[in-house]
Amino acid sequence: MFAIISDIHSNIEALTTVLADIENRGIKTIYCLGDIVGYGPNPKDCLDLVIEKTQACVMGNHDYAILYEPTNFNLGAERASFWTRSQLETEQDTKKRLSRWNYLGTQQMRYTLETELNGSGTKAILEFVHASPRRPINEYIFPDDVYTTPAKITAQFDRVKHICFIGHTHLPGVFLDDPDFYAPDELDNVYPIIPEERAIINVGSVGQPRDKDNRTSYVYVEQNNVHFVRLEYDYETTAKKIHDIEELDNFEADRLSEGR
Repeated sequence: MFAIISDIHSNIEALTTVLADIENRGIKTIYCLGDIVGYGPNPKDCLDLVIEKTQACVMGNHDYAILYEPTNFNLGAERASFWTRSQLETEQDTKKRLSRWNYLGTQQMRYTLETELNGSGTKAILEFVHASPRRPINEYIFPDDVYTTPAKITAQFDRVKHICFIGHTHLPGVFLDDPDFYAPDELDNVYPIIPEERAIINVGSVGQPRDKDNRTSYVYVEQNNVHFVRLEYDYETTAKKIHDIEELDNFEADRLSEGR
């Protein structure tokens, strides 16, 4: 039994809500799909919690931007990246500063886990990336792609052995290799992992949902089932913090209430 979180984006209110729910369910193992930072007001606090609480974390495009450059970012995302970098660089506690930078700098682009499907005697191969199986840091896979660019989805499944968990678009749901896409509510919020079916599963965003549902999102896996979870959190506090930081774009605050 384990949980998967993604796209926290420096939103400590959302992250602590999710971590509390995970703990209440008795889940001890957590994997993160990246974008710990970016957009939001609490990068250091979120990094510290992810370092403490997760088993493994892959690199997201916003994490990459902090280390290198915010390539192909809009102005608001770019400004947030530079502000976040300044926050990490000016940390007075040397141990914490080095720990955070070392953690970001040593993240993998892919993480693979082999586990046995309960009662089947069959191994499940679970892959974890931030964006896509083909381009793990910065390629977007949208639900509409199954209709508008089905060849793109087919190309993704050429890289998928069994199950691949992703984030990046902040839109939770399940892609199948037909190709097809199912939103969580079409699945009653549960997707059963079976040996003969390949799937790309977007776990949604902890800190910046964009599916018109402002509740924070994550998944947990128990007895071959992927459970999609949505939780209310104090987005108003997060939004106020963003408004109070001149370097952050107010749009990143305003979008939280609408889940966009």
